[in-house]
Amino acid sequence: MPTSQPLPKVVVPPYDKNNVFARILRGEMPFEWVYGNQYVMAFRDIAPVAKVHVLVVPRGAYVNYHDFIENAPANEQLGFWKAVDHVARELGLAENGWRMVANTGKDAGQVVPHFHIHILGGEPLGPMDNPPRQN
Repeated sequence: MPTSQPLPKVVVPPYDKNNVFARILRGEMPFEWVYGNQYVMAFRDIAPVAKVHVLVVPRGAYVNYHDFIENAPANEQLGFWKAVDHVARELGLAENGWRMVANTGKDAGQVVPHFHIHILGGEPLGPMDNPPRQN
């Protein structure tokens, strides 16, 4: 049940300046460009799980969602989310729908320790109703 007490601070690991997205942002690794502005870079995923699979990465050094929300200035946060919308529309996904995924931490399967959003679409993706867990 929600309370009015302050939430505990999330401990975020230190930022690894040599993670693959940091290297892409510095131009040290190849990528397939989709969109970019002062706040983000968007590029195609190298292992797509949908017909359209694009990553939107903030230019700032944020480990995960918690780090981004706690530490990115408001204009950077707004610029990021507006860019996510722009990319989805530019890719023609707005009419039929698309999925946005952000993996945060090891239990969620976050592989690259730099906050990013996956935009998935271009085909029916199906529901996200996994079979019930067996305890």
